[in-house]
Amino acid sequence: MKAIVIIPTYNERENIVRLTGEILSQHPDLNILIVDDNSPDGTGRIADELAASEERIRVIHRNGKLGLGSAYRAGFRAALELGADYLIEMDADFSHDPRILTVFLETIKRCDLVIGSRYLNGVSVVNWPIRRLILSYFASVYTRFVTGLAIRDCTSGFKCFSRAALEAIDLDRVTSDGYSFQIEMNYRCHEKGFRIVEVPIIFIDRHAGTSKMSKKIVREAVVMVWKLRLGTVLSRLWGRAR
Repeated sequence: MKAIVIIPTYNERENIVRLTGEILSQHPDLNILIVDDNSPDGTGRIADELAASEERIRVIHRNGKLGLGSAYRAGFRAALELGADYLIEMDADFSHDPRILTVFLETIKRCDLVIGSRYLNGVSVVNWPIRRLILSYFASVYTRFVTGLAIRDCTSGFKCFSRAALEAIDLDRVTSDGYSFQIEMNYRCHEKGFRIVEVPIIFIDRHAGTSKMSKKIVREAVVMVWKLRLGTVLSRLWGRAR
């Protein structure tokens, strides 16, 4: 078994050394792929130093801040080429607990996508203002209503894919970014008939009240769910017409 944890980074020099150490200590089959968007604080250089001293760490350097969705797509493609059986999305800022990775590796044996859910057992979020919490929670409710996804946390960025699931998804078709990227990846797996399982996590936001959820990101997510749903409906109609 080879599992690769894909970590997009931008100005994470304060976290990357400790985070990579904690990840690798969880399981001998865990590897790390850092996707750095030319961090001004030197995160990329530190990542190269880590990779030079640890064979389970690799680094991709990009020219600038190109978006979360594109970072994960680049990471997925590289990890598949490296022979990954399982591919894991994870934040670099300790919002996601590395100890959950062993739960992912055990759970993925019986499904194709494991989602670390903040809303499986009530609400498990620390340091979010109530407005952001409400927006995030009802984004999942809205997504379930439009798409039919039976997922409690549709926008979680802590998840594990099987190789089969990502190989079946045409990553060139996945064009969304931010929170809508997470929704789209979930939907593509659901569309292909893959089994999705949620496991509970506690999400701790290190930014303590600041939000990355811009109006643009919200608008993209609102439109994306309808595009996904209508795309499926039209595809079915086209298939029947033929």
